[in-house]
Amino acid sequence: MDKLLLATNNKGKVIEYRSLLQGVPYRLVTPAELGITTVVREEGSTLEENARVKAVTLAEESGQLSLADDSGLEVDALGGAPGHFSARFAGENATDNERVSYLLAKLEGVPYEKRTARFRAVIAIAVPGSGVEFCEGECRGYITLAPRGAQGFGYDPVFYLPELDKTVAELPLEVKNRISHRSRAAQKAREVLLRIHRQPAMESKA
Repeated sequence: MDKLLLATNNKGKVIEYRSLLQGVPYRLVTPAELGITTVVREEGSTLEENARVKAVTLAEESGQLSLADDSGLEVDALGGAPGHFSARFAGENATDNERVSYLLAKLEGVPYEKRTARFRAVIAIAVPGSGVEFCEGECRGYITLAPRGAQGFGYDPVFYLPELDKTVAELPLEVKNRISHRSRAAQKAREVLLRIHRQPAMESKA
């Protein structure tokens, strides 16, 4: 089976993608599994730029079809921040708990109705020696006053979904994978991957 290199060694993200992309005609592998130690710095000014550089760099180094994403939390009361700085919002080596605490401190005193936010994900799929395709998804909600739930990772414990009356961290994985920003982007990515997989056979018949 052909390999699809996920441009991450983040365990939580790998578990999500193996669930989200279940059934695609590829074996999902990580850089660590292929012995790749390259660290791609996310220095772009947009989610798209960061996803692209990760996907292209690993596709070129590995010779494998590669998938990378960049996702961010965009909080309206903070002018759309932290956005593409979400992972580094509280400092380069901050933990998830430290990022959440920093975000809540930034929003101290902001009333619930003004704590609107969205998670946005951009997936880049890079074919070695060829182009890049992008898929995007988003999920809207509110930032809570305090963390709730033990599932998920990142800002999940403070991202509240009023239609479900739960934070993302209170959702079972199967529910999160139906409604999350990454899920919505991954559904589009699935179609791209299936098309790419069919292309060699289609080209050989041409």
